[in-house]
Amino acid sequence: MTTHYLQSVKKQFRYYKSLGERSFCQTGDKDLFWQAHPDSNSIAIIVHHLSGNMLSRWTNFLTEDGEKEWRQRDLEFEDVIHSRAELLKKWKEGWDCLFQALETINEDNFNQEILIRNQPHSVVEAINRQLAHYAYHIGEIVFISKMRKGKDWVSLTIPKGQSAAFNADKFST
Repeated sequence: MTTHYLQSVKKQFRYYKSLGERSFCQTGDKDLFWQAHPDSNSIAIIVHHLSGNMLSRWTNFLTEDGEKEWRQRDLEFEDVIHSRAELLKKWKEGWDCLFQALETINEDNFNQEILIRNQPHSVVEAINRQLAHYAYHIGEIVFISKMRKGKDWVSLTIPKGQSAAFNADKFST
């Protein structure tokens, strides 16, 4: 059960990571910093927040509270990333930390209790919490990218109106 769950969750994290990355590829440099209004988040701000969250939650995942004293969450929502290269660096730092932490989980520590904001969580609860959180924000990234790209957007999954064709191909092989 433990091994199957960890394989499954790693696959899901990789899937959402790829959705973000495939969105970045379709998004112009300027559009990474576009905000619908001053109180909304740009893709760059969302990436900065995700990276900060990942570094806080996954650094010493099994031994320290997931909300680190050094984290400055409010600053994660400030416009501090100014280039695609900076954005991709932050993105990579967060995901690298996450995947390294997942490699430390095994049969011996799988049932360990961990803390997030001083609240106890099982390992599964903590992982599921983060998976949902990241899927939410990556959905925002995809939505903003799609809005900015407009009619030139290339679907990341089955394109609108093509489900029947996809299913026909899938079941004909």
